[in-house]
Amino acid sequence: MPAHRSAFRFDPAFRVPLALLGVRPETSWVVVDDEALEIRFGPWRLRTPRANVAGAELGGPYRWWRAVGPHLSLADGGVSFGSSTAAGVCVRFAEGVPALVPGPWLRHSAATVTVGDPEALQRVLREPPPG
Repeated sequence: MPAHRSAFRFDPAFRVPLALLGVRPETSWVVVDDEALEIRFGPWRLRTPRANVAGAELGGPYRWWRAVGPHLSLADGGVSFGSSTAAGVCVRFAEGVPALVPGPWLRHSAATVTVGDPEALQRVLREPPPG
C-alpha cells in the first residue's frame, strides 16, 4: 500500500496558541504505510508498527479544553493530539506506546488525532497490515 498522509485540521482560534508550542500545519501529520503508523504533532512523536493498531473509531465534536493541544487522558491513559474540536480518530493499540514523554515510563493505550479527513484515516487504519 502506498503511504497515506493525513494533515491535521487547524481551527483558526487555536493556530496561534498551538504555534507557540511548535505545533503548526508543516510540523504536524499522520502517516500510515505497510510498516508503521507515525504521528507527528510539533515536537511530539508517536511511532508504532501497523500490527500494533488494534482499532480506529471516529469521535467528536470535542470540548476545546479536552481536545486542543497534547493531552493525557486520566480515564484510559490515552493521548490526544488536537488542533480542532470538530472531529477526530481514536486509534487503539494492542500494546501501549510512548508519546508524551521520552522513554518507556508513560505508555498510551490509544491516540486521538484531529485530522482533516477522519473517515479516510479510519478506513486506512482498518485495512489489515500486509503479511
